[in-house]
Amino acid sequence: MELTKIAFGGGCHWCTEAVFQSLKGVKNVAQGFIASKNKNATFSEAVIVAFDAAKIDLKILIEIHLLTHKSTSKHSFRNKYRSAIYFFNTNQQKKVIQILDELQSNFNEKIITKIIELKKFKPSSEQFQNYYQKNPNKPFCEKYIHPKLALLTREFSKNLK
Repeated sequence: MELTKIAFGGGCHWCTEAVFQSLKGVKNVAQGFIASKNKNATFSEAVIVAFDAAKIDLKILIEIHLLTHKSTSKHSFRNKYRSAIYFFNTNQQKKVIQILDELQSNFNEKIITKIIELKKFKPSSEQFQNYYQKNPNKPFCEKYIHPKLALLTREFSKNLK
């Protein structure tokens, strides 16, 4: 089985990691910081998702990503929490553009999520990796991650492990 990789940035990478770790077909989630080039050369919190495309479609992953962070609003922490989908090659870039165009009609406001080439990745320190799995009852997890997982249970239950 060959895995496909895509990367997502949005809110806190602890939250993003927990969301994607809960999905069928996702084999690995690497939490850390991603940088691209030019105006996106600074590192921003993100995850790299390795998944089996035969078990979960890229469109589902992107839709979940858009619904589990503020993908339509600009805020003062956008450099640290860049709303982005990071691609690994030009074919993937084209597919992501097409999927975002298709999903835009599901949103009342314009999706501001950027489509950016992944250039550099720095993993989080070991103490922060698998944060939700290690700390599900911490106040941060209860306040920020539990609602995202509840949304998945309501809207994407067939895609949950």
